[in-house]
Amino acid sequence: MTGLMTLLDTEPVVATAGVELLAEALEAQGVHVERADWRPPPAAAVEALNTLVTNDVSEANRQAVERMLSVRPHLVDIVTARDVIPALAEGTFLHAGPPIEWDDCSGPLKGALIGAMLYEGRADDAEQAATGGRLLSLSPCHHHGAVGPMAGVVSPSMPVAVIEDAGGSGVAYATLNEGLGKVLRYGAFDDEVVDRLRWMEQVLAPTLQAAIRRHGAIDLQVLIAQALQMGDDGHNRNRAATSLFLRQIGAALLEGRTGIEDRAAVFRFIEGNDHFMLNLVMAAGKLAVDAAANIPGSSLVTAMARNGTEFGVRLSGTGDAWFTAPAPIVDGLFLGAYTAADANPDIGDSAITETVGLGGFAMAASPAIVGFVGGTAAGAVRRTLEMYEITVTEHPFYRVPILEGRGTPTGIDAVLVARTGVVPQINTGIAGREPGVGMVGAGLVQAPIRCFVNAVNALAEG
Repeated sequence: MTGLMTLLDTEPVVATAGVELLAEALEAQGVHVERADWRPPPAAAVEALNTLVTNDVSEANRQAVERMLSVRPHLVDIVTARDVIPALAEGTFLHAGPPIEWDDCSGPLKGALIGAMLYEGRADDAEQAATGGRLLSLSPCHHHGAVGPMAGVVSPSMPVAVIEDAGGSGVAYATLNEGLGKVLRYGAFDDEVVDRLRWMEQVLAPTLQAAIRRHGAIDLQVLIAQALQMGDDGHNRNRAATSLFLRQIGAALLEGRTGIEDRAAVFRFIEGNDHFMLNLVMAAGKLAVDAAANIPGSSLVTAMARNGTEFGVRLSGTGDAWFTAPAPIVDGLFLGAYTAADANPDIGDSAITETVGLGGFAMAASPAIVGFVGGTAAGAVRRTLEMYEITVTEHPFYRVPILEGRGTPTGIDAVLVARTGVVPQINTGIAGREPGVGMVGAGLVQAPIRCFVNAVNALAEG
């Protein structure tokens, strides 16, 4: 009887699931309401979800995520892109995101391609390049074991980092990071941009190559894990990772045989570019998700990428197929006098970091990130916690201090996205809408659920 009286004396609490009108009516009566952010799955996905429940994708996802987590990415070399990516020797340029043709390219992607054509001598001037210059064809970075931030353009003469799996035979490539502002990957292409690219080819790449070969392979997974403990998220904050990289390579750089002026310039370039490690982190992620690809029946996401026009995803169980939707607008902070009117829709392969438990999935580890992309520190924690609802596992090495060392949410399950309506959270840069503008800000964006619904339907059809 005492227990019953205690229960009756307790303030009533009502839990609601996605029914805001009911919740508001109860609150108006003084009832304490606990809201659960739930919504029924999209009607277009219901039949497929029922099929996949019957087929049970859990075993296929377990295999896929085990393969992903078994990868041990190591930086082993810096080489010229055309020497390791055969398509480039045939006149193809690579780009971020799903496949696209020149006429459909967004402003920043066209701007980056213009700059790359000038750099490669495939156009006499920007005006000629703006009509396609002597560009032969375009192909996604993801189709060639590569990833590129923002516009993601890779042309034949560009130096690329070589990331190998120490525990297997996989390899992935990424260009070297130029820094922020008016840079090629944000669609800028003036003389300063092209001159920087040539310096990176002629000075940065050979100097770094010599240092890496002298030092030996660098374990990127260990470095990234340490950086998360120091306030990085692995996507838009790589200050700690860049510092750790420079510390690790520093002695080999100092001991080099090239001119001291070049070695000093390389040191200053990396030291002054907090985003230098971003491209290497992306390649490490690409290596991991490629290992998880092509598992029959798996709904694990193996790519999220944007070309500035479309957002696309790929699943392990559907192979090389892309499932796309219009690229969303980024909600963010803008530089100087720029506003949302100047911003292009979301662009870049850098969401590969989110597919392996970094970036928007690790924001709880990086409260300082909100000063760059917006939001609040508490909101960053909430975003990470929400991502556990749509992932297969927790990363055994990438851990979040504020969550008592819990592993970051890792391995996006497209079935869970379609079933719950919770979509991947991505933090990202913002490129100017017009070619040549460059970076205008940074912010947060949500992946379009339509990509995942279409992917789940294709997976169910077998």
